[in-house]
Amino acid sequence: MAHNEHGDHAHFAHPAPMKLLVGIFLALVSLTILTVVANDWPLGKLDLVVAMTIATVKASLVALFFMHMFWDKGFNIVAFLSSVLFLVLFISMTLMDRNSYREDVESFPVSGRPPTTDYVAPPE
Repeated sequence: MAHNEHGDHAHFAHPAPMKLLVGIFLALVSLTILTVVANDWPLGKLDLVVAMTIATVKASLVALFFMHMFWDKGFNIVAFLSSVLFLVLFISMTLMDRNSYREDVESFPVSGRPPTTDYVAPPE
């Protein structure tokens, strides 16, 4: 890190215009409101996709502007995006695999209490 004659870090901060910061803040608030409103929409199987898309956009805005990735070196951006790609890959593989166990889960008896033989119900 470069130092100036006062010993301070010369190029550490990336001052952003107040207009940009307020715009990002309003976008984050709007996306939060959209998340709450989208929860009431009957989207069926798209619920998870919509929620994760909104969350990804919000996280990207925070990483880009409040964590200074927008002004950072290209390698750090590639490292960040590849980690997001791998996260999406791992979650999608897990979601694709869940259908393999559907019959086992659906045939599991649900009795309202844990499946142990020594269960003692708490007094009411």
